[in-house]
Amino acid sequence: MTDKDILSIGRETIQTEIDALNVMKDRLDDNFVRAVEIILACRGRVVITGMGKSGIIGRKIAATLSSTGTPSLFLHPAEGVHGDLGMIVKGDVCIALSNSGETAEVIKLLPLIKRFKIPLISIVGRIPSTLAERSDCVLDASVAKEACSLNLAPTASTTAALAMGDALSVALLEKRGFGADDFALYHPSGALGKRLLTRVNDLAHGQDRVPVIGQDKKVSDAVFVMSAKGFGCTAVVDDSGRLAGIITDGDLRRGLEKYNNIFSMDIKDLPLKYPRTVERKALAAKALQIMEEFSITSLFTVDEEGRPDGIIHLHDLLKEGIV
Repeated sequence: MTDKDILSIGRETIQTEIDALNVMKDRLDDNFVRAVEIILACRGRVVITGMGKSGIIGRKIAATLSSTGTPSLFLHPAEGVHGDLGMIVKGDVCIALSNSGETAEVIKLLPLIKRFKIPLISIVGRIPSTLAERSDCVLDASVAKEACSLNLAPTASTTAALAMGDALSVALLEKRGFGADDFALYHPSGALGKRLLTRVNDLAHGQDRVPVIGQDKKVSDAVFVMSAKGFGCTAVVDDSGRLAGIITDGDLRRGLEKYNNIFSMDIKDLPLKYPRTVERKALAAKALQIMEEFSITSLFTVDEEGRPDGIIHLHDLLKEGIV
């Protein structure tokens, strides 16, 4: 088998799964809406069960639901019929995964689920099946074929089930109004946690570090302030101390080409631009977004009167691991 053959197999596998997802996407109907409504009305947890590869997918769906505001857990069906059924209580909702819809270990759980009148949502690959018939809501995750050449190994079918679970999670997230602040509570560690929990106020330099100069001063004075503070810019304020403009290293370089005596000029005679600012309570990731959008390296914060009271630099974000 040549390298070209290997690449061809990989691409065909991915394309088969893409095709399966496209068909499933167009097949979504009122049952999907019903499933979301059932979960939203749940006063307990979402208990997800599945055997084999379906169980692996079920664990991932439970994790995604839990991290996006829907308390969930995974129940192994074989363990369930050997003592773990106590994990299911009244008020829960159950999601059962089975490509065939006939998985024996899952079917054995159904009497208890029905006994406690727990709503049952199934994600199946065969609509005419025992699991589908006994479910309150059925989500069709069937595929025309698996991606493997034998049409046996769970590939396209597990991808479809996983995507269905993700679709449920995102729909629930949006319906609950689950925002970045909520997401941060469930992801306090690592790079993601830093992006979601760190705010501008945590990193911004205080007023004593903010480069500021009055618009009645000379450009040479601005150069001195910029050199002393080390941010490559200075805020320009009016007579009331409100932010009125900004002078950057780039402005000085361009000014040298345009004016013969720029350093002796009054700052107010320069065509100043109003700088980009960011709120102190904003996420540090928002500051990074603004910097990237406008190709700048510093942002000022201002108080309620519009006076500069802080500055955050790209290096601060790099040091904190926000980038």
